[in-house]
Amino acid sequence: MHIEGEPRERGRQHGRHVHEELKKAIETTKFYCLYDYGKDWQFFIDSSKKIYEPIVKEKYPELYEEMEGIAEGCKEKGYDISVSEIVCWNANLVIFDYWWPNEEANKVLPAGSLKKSGRSGGGARNIRPDGAPGRCSAFLAVGDGVTKDGKIVLAHNTFENFVSGQYCNMMLSIKPTNGSRILMQTQPGFVWSGSDFFVTKNDDKNTNFVGSETTIGGFLPYKLGNPIFCRIRHAMQYAEKLEDFEKFLLEGNTGGYANSWIFGDVNENKIMRIELGLKYHHTEYKTKGYFIGFNGSYDPRIRNLECRAQGYDDIRRHQGARHVRLEQLMQEHMGNIDIEKAKEILSDHYDVYLKKVNPCSRTVDSHYELDDRAFMSQADRPKPFQPRGAVDGKCVDSTLASNMKLWGKWGSSGEIPFETEPFFNEHPIWNYLRPYLLDRPNQPWTLFAFNEQHSGGKRRKRSLKKRRLRGKKQTRKNK
Repeated sequence: MHIEGEPRERGRQHGRHVHEELKKAIETTKFYCLYDYGKDWQFFIDSSKKIYEPIVKEKYPELYEEMEGIAEGCKEKGYDISVSEIVCWNANLVIFDYWWPNEEANKVLPAGSLKKSGRSGGGARNIRPDGAPGRCSAFLAVGDGVTKDGKIVLAHNTFENFVSGQYCNMMLSIKPTNGSRILMQTQPGFVWSGSDFFVTKNDDKNTNFVGSETTIGGFLPYKLGNPIFCRIRHAMQYAEKLEDFEKFLLEGNTGGYANSWIFGDVNENKIMRIELGLKYHHTEYKTKGYFIGFNGSYDPRIRNLECRAQGYDDIRRHQGARHVRLEQLMQEHMGNIDIEKAKEILSDHYDVYLKKVNPCSRTVDSHYELDDRAFMSQADRPKPFQPRGAVDGKCVDSTLASNMKLWGKWGSSGEIPFETEPFFNEHPIWNYLRPYLLDRPNQPWTLFAFNEQHSGGKRRKRSLKKRRLRGKKQTRKNK
């Protein structure tokens, strides 16, 4: 989908064209937020209206106006949704897994209070004992002798519970009146990526960036501040150098959605990683080398003082296993890393714990739904055969990024489809998800490109055409 123009207008375009998909996503969210967190969706909307909406409205008025437009566009098509619900929807990754565990654990104590039990990350509130979930695998590489042409290659797949992750199936291009053009994977109704894979370009400023992240697993502390969806979208749209991503991410940092962020400057052929905790962060740059993302944190301060049960060096855990395997794959393909190698790496099914090909929770293309979790050091997280794992694959290199293009694949990064009927028949413990969980048939890798609405001053009939990474097998390229 493509949107453009002033904030409210591009929001209205967005809302008009995703109202059906957004309604389905919200209905599913209403179910699992109550089932998993014990509070209904309205509770989170009301909470977000108090703690997030005033900040967004005051500090990020452009984004707030865009979200107002999304609500207006949905209403034009018969789906009655408020801007407060749109704000909460954009904040749901944080409000569910960071803010609410804080509130529940501390009985709504003031921000900055310290509970005696457990580590709190330097004065922020202590949250649930297992910390935030780990999501995604990624790598970012650059330099002669590292990548095939010496330029940047970025790859990422999204780990998520299938019931919530099944809505990360949209590619969105944005042409704002100010700032950079953006091409990103996202969900209907989001003003940011969420799954965080994007390309940005500003011809006037001569900037061209790629970006992604992997979450820091087991992360504990949280405090109120500027929502991450505002900070990263602001960085995507307005960063003029790599250092700006760090600056924008640190403004009002909350610890919510704590990530190892990876960014590449296509014009400078330089890459950056910022491990962003709450009290601690670490930033480094490379012109030759690579960064990998596996939900573990290299910074020992973040890993030991702000996390619990991370699995950084435990190959029975998904973090430790992918830590080892991604390093092996980078070394194996050193000097030859390109788009095709990136696709191969994302689809890898080698299990370093059992030392064999074994699609499971520990593999780069993760398949918790095939894993009995028999070898877990933390046996209760996640559960056996949980419908969870990699739901996609994306990769981009400097040549593609300079032309605002990227490759995407919906379904697992490899060739293993997810079919609900045989899954539920074999694992009836998950039957409660039957009304909500969708099939994800195997899909081909597809080339997506920034697709402007206007050409030569005339509106094209194909403008604003939706491109979904779901349903029937797609063989056409989105040019």
